[in-house]
Amino acid sequence: MQVFKFGGASVNSAKAVQNVAKIVAQHLDKPLVVVVSAMGKTTNALEDLLTANREKRDTMLIYNQIREYHLQIVDELFPDKSHRIYSEVEGVFFAIMNTYKLSDEDYDYQYDQMVGLGEMLSSKILSYYLQQVEISNQWVDVKTCIATDSTFREGKVNWTQSEIQIRDVAKNVFSTSNCLVTQGFIGGDDKGRMVTLGREGSDYSAAIFAYCLNVENLTIWKDVPGFLNADPRYFKDAKKLNQITYSEAIELAYYGATIIHPKSIKPLQNRRIPLIVKSFNNPEAEGSIILNETFEKPEMACYICKPNQVLISIYPKDFSFIAEQNMSYIFFVFAENNMKINLIQNSAVSFTVCADENKQHFGDLIAALSNNFKVRYNNGLELITIRHYGEKDIKAVVGDRTILLEQRNRTTAQLVLQK
Repeated sequence: MQVFKFGGASVNSAKAVQNVAKIVAQHLDKPLVVVVSAMGKTTNALEDLLTANREKRDTMLIYNQIREYHLQIVDELFPDKSHRIYSEVEGVFFAIMNTYKLSDEDYDYQYDQMVGLGEMLSSKILSYYLQQVEISNQWVDVKTCIATDSTFREGKVNWTQSEIQIRDVAKNVFSTSNCLVTQGFIGGDDKGRMVTLGREGSDYSAAIFAYCLNVENLTIWKDVPGFLNADPRYFKDAKKLNQITYSEAIELAYYGATIIHPKSIKPLQNRRIPLIVKSFNNPEAEGSIILNETFEKPEMACYICKPNQVLISIYPKDFSFIAEQNMSYIFFVFAENNMKINLIQNSAVSFTVCADENKQHFGDLIAALSNNFKVRYNNGLELITIRHYGEKDIKAVVGDRTILLEQRNRTTAQLVLQK
């Protein structure tokens, strides 16, 4: 048994969906679970729709753009306008319309009930298209598989219950078909409500299925040839890593490598399930593989770039030191304002952090900290992390830019740079 995960870029057009079908058709010699993300940038668009309604702005333009985008794909894939997919898609958009207007609901709850519908759309379209090209499959509502608590937007998985549910559903599906199609990013609480697993959570969904079914391997299909040593958007000479260990992948994901969701790797490591990263544009190419621990020296330095960073320095207003009780309060304020800390440095009289610049909460964070401390900050910065660095690697990324903060250990260098 295998699990395939297809991200938004792999299903962002009718041609892309057809390509996914060709890949699936080549791997039906054994049971296959297909986990699919929302099409293209649909999740972002649904977030924009929700925000626009909350801010009392016009929403119909955004709503119609999302609807027309999906209907165009459906029109290209299904020439028969009486096909059931048309009514299914309209049903989902009816749910979107009814959900985003409930602005008096708790935001996180409303977010999950609406934004998760992007995956419902993509998975239904893919499933029906596979049937149309005579690939037998069964569409499954992931809420009946992945059991979570009711922590909306960051659902915590009940692993025991999820394993029972996933195994039961898979046994039923694979008794009549070799392909199960379901959604990424979503779980369900004990009331049957959608609970999302955190942004970019489709990788995590696929890992949950892989773990619960103890599959042969998990393949994540991307628009890159494999696991690269750098993001090609920032580093033009990025190179493919043919093989890395689970531990190295966890470290890279922790520091911000975007190719794999950080929570996805540990379940695979626990059951020693290989993770393969391959290109959906070149499915015959070898790709990269994440395997059991080895003692091989890393092939090359790895670079992780995090833009839109803010460097905040916090000082006592009196002559006291930055002690444990101060740090406890500081961490609490950051958590309350959903500001993710990426780097910490402290001295006797200062505490400095580099964090993602969450513009929605940044002003509230600074105001809260300023009640008890002097606060200085620089924004619009970039955090570069280099694993297995050498001096030449650091010089190459810094160039003539100013380093505002630098930390190094035996394996990792982190640099906060002005652009």
